[in-house]
Amino acid sequence: MDTLGYQLTLVVTPANEQERAQVEALCTQVQEVTGQNVELAYVDQGYTGEDAASAASNHGIRLEVVKLPEAKKGFVVLPRRWVVERSFAWVSRFRRLARDYERLPETVGGLTFLVFGILMLVKANHLNLLPQINGLSS
Repeated sequence: MDTLGYQLTLVVTPANEQERAQVEALCTQVQEVTGQNVELAYVDQGYTGEDAASAASNHGIRLEVVKLPEAKKGFVVLPRRWVVERSFAWVSRFRRLARDYERLPETVGGLTFLVFGILMLVKANHLNLLPQINGLSS
């Protein structure tokens, strides 16, 4: 996700694979999509360790792990983590992606890109950007 919560890339894996093992593929795709512009990635504690950090640094990305504060009492909003959680909530509003019914990871990936495309169009329409995109004047 970018800092606005829009999807840049997606890697769908089985549940038994580690998140850290996907850093190389994710960094490759992110840098390809953004034209080598990403320098910092906020990640959760699933991406800790030297292997993940070195895989990211090979692509010019520094991983910053967002951790819980030491003296946590009750619910605490983590910096930048809420952006990802909000995006997951947006995706879960679409019934087809609310449960893992799909057999092929390609289907899940395609549907996820479709959902984020729909969400971006809704946002553009809400901001009255669609007439400008289509070359129409309002």
